[in-house]
Amino acid sequence: MPNVMIRKNDAGDLLFYVAKKDMEETISSVELDDSEQWGGAVELTDGSRWYIDPISPPPTFPTTLRFKRGDD
Repeated sequence: MPNVMIRKNDAGDLLFYVAKKDMEETISSVELDDSEQWGGAVELTDGSRWYIDPISPPPTFPTTLRFKRGDD
């Protein structure tokens, strides 16, 4: 489970960064993204999927979280 830095870019999109892999992608969808909770299945623009247990209340960005690689 890698540590992942999530931050917003100038356009307001969420960026997903894994330092050990030097990988940065834009998050294309988040399963749960409302005022009560954030997380679940996360899909990136490169098509890869990751998972984090839903967080309540939602985190403020930037933040570092631990994600699991999703099933392909």
